[in-house]
Amino acid sequence: MADISKRQQFLNEVYPVDQFRNLFEYIPDISFFVKNRDYQLVLSNRAFWERLECSSEEELLGKDDFELFPPRLAEHFRRDDEEVLRTGAAKFGIVELFFNRQRLPDWFTTNKMPVFSREGKVIGIMGIARRHPNRESFGMDSEGIGRVVDHLRRGFRSRIKINDLIKTSGMSSRQLHRKFLKIFSTTPLQFLNKTRVEAACDDLLAKDKSISEIALETGFYDQSSFTQHFRKHVGMTPARYRKTRQQYRSRKN
Repeated sequence: MADISKRQQFLNEVYPVDQFRNLFEYIPDISFFVKNRDYQLVLSNRAFWERLECSSEEELLGKDDFELFPPRLAEHFRRDDEEVLRTGAAKFGIVELFFNRQRLPDWFTTNKMPVFSREGKVIGIMGIARRHPNRESFGMDSEGIGRVVDHLRRGFRSRIKINDLIKTSGMSSRQLHRKFLKIFSTTPLQFLNKTRVEAACDDLLAKDKSISEIALETGFYDQSSFTQHFRKHVGMTPARYRKTRQQYRSRKN
């Protein structure tokens, strides 16, 4: 009890109360963030805002995930945040796919915890995200799977065929499918299409190009195929997504 009292006495003297977050500035590849009950960012470290290509933390303050990420990712983040706020329980080891600083799709692990007020109420979410440190953490004991993932990540804008992946892995089609599904809970083709759609979400807003041009640039055979996969993953057509996001940005500005 005495030790607990000393700890509490020490913490009561800490000022400013958020100074512990400064430690995250010196931990390589760790993105730190805090959101309020409205899911708006109120704190973050340099690794977090630089990954989003911002020049300072101030650019992120007050923004939510739907202003910073493609809708599909934002919806995924929001579901986890809602669960943490609702239950007051932490979520550890959330494996997520999004783009790294080189604009390549990559796997990240996120841990989220509730932020409590002095009265014991949940008033926000805090979390850290980091790139998966090695393939072993995915159970990728096979070098062939690692080569396939690297090939998909770096070449998703090209016309990748399943036969290419089979050759890259050095496995049979059935072995590749089974191992990939076991590790990532998705097939190589689904992984590829999801990666292309995520890239297209960025391109639709960042590039003044037609839907058909973006379809080809992100590796789809034609606009029809692109639209079909986009609707499946995002819930709307590319044209609708572009219009909706542009309108949203206009209202925010």
